[in-house]
Amino acid sequence: MTEIHAYEGAPEAEFRDYVALLKPRVMSLVVFTAFVGLLVAPVPVHPFIAVCSVLFIALGGGASGALNMWYDADIDAVMKRTQSRPIPAGRVEPGEALAIGIALSIIAVTMLGLAANWFAAAFLAFTIFFYAVVYTIWLKRWTPQNIVIGGAAGAFPPMIGWACATGGVSIESLLMFALIFFWTPPHFWALALFMKEDYHKAGVPMLTVTHGRAVTRRHIFAYTLVLAPFAIWLGLTPVGGPIYLATAVVLNALFIAGGWRIMRRDEGRAVADGYKVEKQVFRLSLYYLFLHFLALLVQHWAGAW
Repeated sequence: MTEIHAYEGAPEAEFRDYVALLKPRVMSLVVFTAFVGLLVAPVPVHPFIAVCSVLFIALGGGASGALNMWYDADIDAVMKRTQSRPIPAGRVEPGEALAIGIALSIIAVTMLGLAANWFAAAFLAFTIFFYAVVYTIWLKRWTPQNIVIGGAAGAFPPMIGWACATGGVSIESLLMFALIFFWTPPHFWALALFMKEDYHKAGVPMLTVTHGRAVTRRHIFAYTLVLAPFAIWLGLTPVGGPIYLATAVVLNALFIAGGWRIMRRDEGRAVADGYKVEKQVFRLSLYYLFLHFLALLVQHWAGAW
């Protein structure tokens, strides 16, 4: 990791800069999927404990983001879409980000153990370690499988939410994990298709950099095929039902069709139209995950009614 220091004359950090360290967009997905995992679990949780649990899971997600930004400051300084982040822009010192990440990690894990149970707290601690160390420090700069293996970190939150309610793991929580885990590669690879130069300049071995766009296109389609059965299977468990199943069938049909369109694309045509299809599929992937978990939530409420 290259040390990044605040440059002379850089604007002083504002509150929003420290919020940005926590990667609020990523945290919002962590909060939502953890909340759904907790709520659809078969064990009722007191509303106050549920709110506290989700809050501390979110805090743990934010801690992971701060640790990631601390270590990846050199990469962020090179890539266009990350150059304005607080550390490469010189508004926050790397040491501050590291201290915030460690402090929030300790607070989040300890408080989740006290609020819910220590199994969920240990699960959260492992997730923070996995994202900050296994993915950020090891996988991201070493292997094109960084997104595949590292995607597990983003797939753990609904399992942690489920564990807050039940104190354990089940087939339902494992399938929620699988839904996010197998969604992550096609989601990020679709982005990498039209952001390849950024990753190349930063020296990040994304699949587009190490194996080229043609191989990446085939991998995207393959993963949409692998993903669909897990998404449907979740609908056949006690947390599923007709509302979720209908949503899953439509979304996976669209995602597979998008993967097929990407795989069949000629690179010259893609460049000519500004990667229009790839950007469309990337946007679809953003809605894909949110709508699956929203459908689980609606299905749960429908069952309660």
